Amino acid sequence: MKNRLDLGWIDIEKKADEVAIRIRNLIFEKPYIRLFGIARGGIIAAILVSKQLERLKISSILVTNPEEADIVIDDIIDTGQTKKRCERYKAIFLALVDKTKEESLKNTWVSFPWERMNNEQGPTDNIRRLIEYIGDDPNREGLKETPDRVIRSYEKLYGGYKQDPADIIKVFEDDSCDEMVVVKNIQFYSTCEHHMLPFFGKAHIAYIPDGRVIGVSKLIRILEIYTRRLSIQERIVQQITSALEKYLLPRGAACVLEGQHFCMTSRGVEKQDSIMITSSLTGSFKESVETRNEFLKMIRR
Repeated sequence: MKNRLDLGWIDIEKKADEVAIRIRNLIFEKPYIRLFGIARGGIIAAILVSKQLERLKISSILVTNPEEADIVIDDIIDTGQTKKRCERYKAIFLALVDKTKEESLKNTWVSFPWERMNNEQGPTDNIRRLIEYIGDDPNREGLKETPDRVIRSYEKLYGGYKQDPADIIKVFEDDSCDEMVVVKNIQFYSTCEHHMLPFFGKAHIAYIPDGRVIGVSKLIRILEIYTRRLSIQERIVQQITSALEKYLLPRGAACVLEGQHFCMTSRGVEKQDSIMITSSLTGSFKESVETRNEFLKMIRR
């Protein structure tokens, strides 16, 4: 889950001043600069920037049509989609907070004081907006507490972002162990990053020790770390074998996922019984046909 940063009015005033200084450094051969604020937070941001421009002895006015603006202002650039939509205007796009340029904010939920004044609950308010967007009433009895429940469910569904294999892997030295270790038929649940729809199924993980072993439950925990994120099945198998290679230094590692995807069964081609199989093989599993066949035979029994 994301960290949260609650900006106060002093923080906002400082950021508005920084935007005003950036505008001052631009060349405008006009008696005043025309500002347009993106609804909702961008309107407040534009007003604050206008006041800071006044402090810098620069005249500005707020316009209601972005096509008339010299500067389009928003409160935040998050994914950059709003900025991209505004490219059709001839105006320069600026924001109080630009997460695409501030590395420290990339995994942070930024909260503005006007959101909190309106009793908005950060991400839960966005869930309400989504409910409205699909055509339902977030205030009706069955949906009143849904945004809260959704955000709480994210703690589990996307809990992998808060975990790192380095924190859970404990390696044991054991020179007597040199045969294949396989854990098969592990149930997994994940979320497709393309449509934010679930995919789930069975995982099979194996490695060949080279004097080092780990507890069997740790193989499952590594799987949980990478599946409990927005991802694609092809990447997960690579991440699991890479983690085993990095921390266990085995003779080889293998991972196979068999998954059913809601983006393929509930939408799109709507093929209900389709199963996607992905694999990642390293070391002996990749180099030796005999080893690879032994692994595949074991997980098919």
